[in-house]
Amino acid sequence: MEETIDVLLATYNGEKYLAEQIESILNQTYKNIRILISDDCSKDNTREIIKEYQKKDSRIHAYFQENNLGYIKNFEFLIKQVESNMFMLSDQDDVWLPEKIEKSAELMKRENADLVFGDLEIVDQNLKTINPSFNEYMLLKRKINKCIKNYKVNYLYNCVTGCTTLIKSKWIEKILPIPSNSKYVPHDYWIGIMIALEGKLAYVEKPYIKYRQHGNNQIGTDKISHKFTKLEDVRNLFINVKLGVFGTFVENNSRFLGPVQDLNLKALRYYKMLQKKKNFNFKDWKIFHQLYKTETFRYYIENFIILNLPFIGKILFKIRHCILKILGKR
Repeated sequence: MEETIDVLLATYNGEKYLAEQIESILNQTYKNIRILISDDCSKDNTREIIKEYQKKDSRIHAYFQENNLGYIKNFEFLIKQVESNMFMLSDQDDVWLPEKIEKSAELMKRENADLVFGDLEIVDQNLKTINPSFNEYMLLKRKINKCIKNYKVNYLYNCVTGCTTLIKSKWIEKILPIPSNSKYVPHDYWIGIMIALEGKLAYVEKPYIKYRQHGNNQIGTDKISHKFTKLEDVRNLFINVKLGVFGTFVENNSRFLGPVQDLNLKALRYYKMLQKKKNFNFKDWKIFHQLYKTETFRYYIENFIILNLPFIGKILFKIRHCILKILGKR
């Protein structure tokens, strides 16, 4: 018999695509599910849509918040309602392919994993394919295999996309509470790193979600390095993101293992120092090595130059910009 899986769906003003998302969950080949929906004070017809589906299917359990929680705390509320041994996270505007839950559950059992995550197909609002692989588009493919074997990769990059996950409920105590004061550490990043530190991750290669892009939910169509003409802008953005990430980690340092607590503090100090030193820096390069030693040689060198030798990076960046301009890629 199939083990029950809780599917957590957080909503807010999602009337346009919500019915399609709920239908795709109800039509899964894996039938033994509970769908827990928490609406965060929607002002459109989202609540009415949820109530209609509640009448149609007893597997749907709805919660209507009286005060706006924000999306992270709304997911946190749902996680606290979990009763099954496994749970999944769902956005309100995607479409799940029929075998999504089944394939995730099979892999979790086969690999004895604590968290299963996967790829997504990027589609437009009419479900027309934009890119067949989200992870390929976001340059995460080369990191995925390392991510599931070494927590330090997921520690540096958010490799885990929340709506693709299947998670064992025994990790809830470790996950909660989820920090909600940093835009650089979303809930899926936090969940991924907390489990990766001590648990086992597994990856589903085939995308089982149509990840819808529309006016209120857009990932960039250009890579970050293509948006800027100055290396300083790329470097400043990169440093600010890392300051946000490690600042959040340090604020919650007691949640990490001892050696990682030390690295969190060193990394925050390192990026603060980089923020002040604009041209040349070899101080604390050992911290850079600790953070990036699992990377490919090329990526390691590129990041070292951008962060520690930007005066050289500026020249290389200008050359790259000119080449791309000549090739018509800008």
